[in-house]
Amino acid sequence: MITEVVAAGSAVRGEGVEWLDGRGLLALPGFINAHAHVDKSWWGQPWVSYGGEPTTQGRIAHERAERDKYGIPSVDGTKAVLREFLRHGTTATRTHVDVDLGVGLRGIANVHEAAAALNGAVDVEIVAFPQDGVLRRPGVLELLDQVAAEGATSIGGLDPASIDRDPVGQLDALFEIAVRRNVGIDIHLHDRGDLGAFQYELIAERTTAGGLAGRVNVSHGFALGELAPQRRAEMVYQLGEAGVSWTTVAPVNSAPLPWREMRTAGVAIGLGTDGIRDLWSPYGDGDLLQIARGFSRLHGLREDADLTYAIELATTAAAPFVHREVHGLTPGARADIVLIDAENVPDVLVRAPRREFVIAGGEVVVRDGVLQV
Repeated sequence: MITEVVAAGSAVRGEGVEWLDGRGLLALPGFINAHAHVDKSWWGQPWVSYGGEPTTQGRIAHERAERDKYGIPSVDGTKAVLREFLRHGTTATRTHVDVDLGVGLRGIANVHEAAAALNGAVDVEIVAFPQDGVLRRPGVLELLDQVAAEGATSIGGLDPASIDRDPVGQLDALFEIAVRRNVGIDIHLHDRGDLGAFQYELIAERTTAGGLAGRVNVSHGFALGELAPQRRAEMVYQLGEAGVSWTTVAPVNSAPLPWREMRTAGVAIGLGTDGIRDLWSPYGDGDLLQIARGFSRLHGLREDADLTYAIELATTAAAPFVHREVHGLTPGARADIVLIDAENVPDVLVRAPRREFVIAGGEVVVRDGVLQV
């Protein structure tokens, strides 16, 4: 934990304390990856060529057919991803972990084991995620309920309309578990246009009715940026009133989010890497700074204050996504610090330079750009 912040050169060196010379580098809080899938990757294995159909359903089917061949999920694969997170300065993550009839709860156990093997350097929060659907796969609801009963902080959902073809049914079932088990909800929602907006309304209504403000998140939510201005403004206001948050990976082919309106309405935004070198896509390297830069370019950010805001989304502003009351270079925060050779915060964003030092939970895990764990 950070106990004190003092001016450079004014600290008194105590006995038995390890000192790290920051060499005048710029200090940032550790990055928080608010949307990851650390259980899915083939990182560390020989190259796996992309296959299957490009639709959401096609990606699900391809992954289900091929994952066993590549030992997905596994402890080693998960640990490899978490190590890449650390190397790039990410010290906390909210990760979706598949829960389905084939893998059961094994993926969750793997993630816990991998995080423990790194001595908790990456603070990992798990969302039990039904990647293959909820209602269309009898038995998945029972698995989600079991995970919630065993201490999970959140359960997930997936495209209630286009995957389960029953948006009311899926959402009613998920919210019933969330209210009864006192857990949060994080729903992947890829549906576009009015179909997506309709589901946002259903989510906002149920969030308010269930008293779950601040505990419900929409992941991706591409439709929000596609709506006509008046409809979009009304939707953002409704989401803000309900206390629904948003996570995005800022893909290049998506409509920009109305981030200024969302900020005004109190709709929290988190940034995430999504999958990394998995059976969905060969892209990704675990660097959240690259995602923050992608968010900035997608939304046309140019001014220093806006570029700094993108870094805040990846650090201090993301604290609620991992249930932290405080995250930053301030007393009381976990000692997660990234030291970078950069002139200022906007310079960090546009260049994404090497992380020279990464301190996670008070321990140096990257030194001179080299991972130590």
